Amino acid sequence: MKILLVGASGMVGSAIAKELHDHQVITANFKSGDYTLDIENKASIEAVFEQVGNVDAVISTAGLIAFAPVNELSEQDYNTTVGNKLMGNIALFHVAAKHINKGGSFTFTSGFLAQNPAPGSAAVSMVNAALDSFAKAAAQELEGTLRVNTVSPRFVKETMELMGMDSSTGVTAADTAKAFRYAIESSETGQAIDALDHI
Repeated sequence: MKILLVGASGMVGSAIAKELHDHQVITANFKSGDYTLDIENKASIEAVFEQVGNVDAVISTAGLIAFAPVNELSEQDYNTTVGNKLMGNIALFHVAAKHINKGGSFTFTSGFLAQNPAPGSAAVSMVNAALDSFAKAAAQELEGTLRVNTVSPRFVKETMELMGMDSSTGVTAADTAKAFRYAIESSETGQAIDALDHI
């Protein structure tokens, strides 16, 4: 399977690339990878697909977010989170959908905080829930031609450790990556796939 992985340089993205070693994985990041791609720039996205051509699946783990107490979130924090994590990924979807082979899939990354908000997660929870809802709606319209899902990671153990948090409830990046394999290899569509279900 030919897969474009956007956001491959991050902790989860790197783990996905390793997990999908038996597929042809093409990586794209903001500053590195096989191709550079800015999800907020439609011309940048189109330029990558002009070079890559059609693919069987697109996975995106890309997206900038602001994490802060709700009373401290600025208008710019919201603009960044919505503009990049949400609208950037929607832009990527609309371009990618024209280049994904029939029966292929597009997988967004949302997150556990969509349904389980925590202190400081107001902006993140908002966009993650929006991605889940978009995927469900789009999947209904595109059934039979394109599968659309989100993978909802739990807190990643390695990230928790880097932040000095108790990581006992975390899920490793390698285990999280297994949910993305399920998303592209299964027949699921319109689902928010919980990473914890695929360890």
